[in-house]
Amino acid sequence: MTDTRTITSLTNPTVKAARALHMRKEREETGLFLAEGLKIVTEAVELGQAPRILMYGRDAANHPVLQKAIAATRAAQGEVIEVSRDVLEKVAKRDNPQAVLGVFEQRFTLLNQLEPHAASSWVALEQVRDPGNLGTIVRTSDAAGCGGVILVGECCDPFSVEAVRATMGSIFAVPIARATTAEFLAFRIAWPGCVAGTLLTATTDYKAAHYTRPTLVLMGNEQQGLSPELAAACDVTVKIPMRGRADSLNLAVATGIMIYAATA
Repeated sequence: MTDTRTITSLTNPTVKAARALHMRKEREETGLFLAEGLKIVTEAVELGQAPRILMYGRDAANHPVLQKAIAATRAAQGEVIEVSRDVLEKVAKRDNPQAVLGVFEQRFTLLNQLEPHAASSWVALEQVRDPGNLGTIVRTSDAAGCGGVILVGECCDPFSVEAVRATMGSIFAVPIARATTAEFLAFRIAWPGCVAGTLLTATTDYKAAHYTRPTLVLMGNEQQGLSPELAAACDVTVKIPMRGRADSLNLAVATGIMIYAATA
């Protein structure tokens, strides 16, 4: 595919299909997701994942980085489309959209494909609800060199537009696995290092704990924290001291602290 199509109609089927990827049901049925911005698209291309569909506005057409993304998309038999600003706004559902949008295939890693010794730290999240938190944790995991992120139980979708945006491209770099609670507990039995989690009732300061590598940082959801079942699966439970009036930290911040404590 060498030609670039131009689309200006808001009712075009490709435009409607891309916009529909804001809905989880559509993402699950198609196995696709939407990513916004040249930076994120470039990260994907550099990591060997070209878009299935690449949309861009005329203002960005001559950008040299975009040209590389266009070439990669065509080489992978993807579709390259120049679109109007109105189309960008419709697909992005934003008044000031990014000039580049990509539709990609979702990629999950099977739990039994994870190799614990491939990294010194890993992250598991139980029933995380906020896509911004999830995306930020994926980005932090990438920055810290974690081996991957395991989603336990009913979590928000890592491929939602909000989560992908928060990863800043790390969604393409960090393996993501999914597991039921039972599957995770079975996986945890053979974990060669320690499993470390935060608990309000813990007495050990997170900086004083001993983390045997590879460390699996296990964090609960934003409201309840770890369930009793998963708290019992931890080898090490710690607390992050609250010295001001706030009685808790944002989940993404707390997870970031734990990741770097475990890899220090």
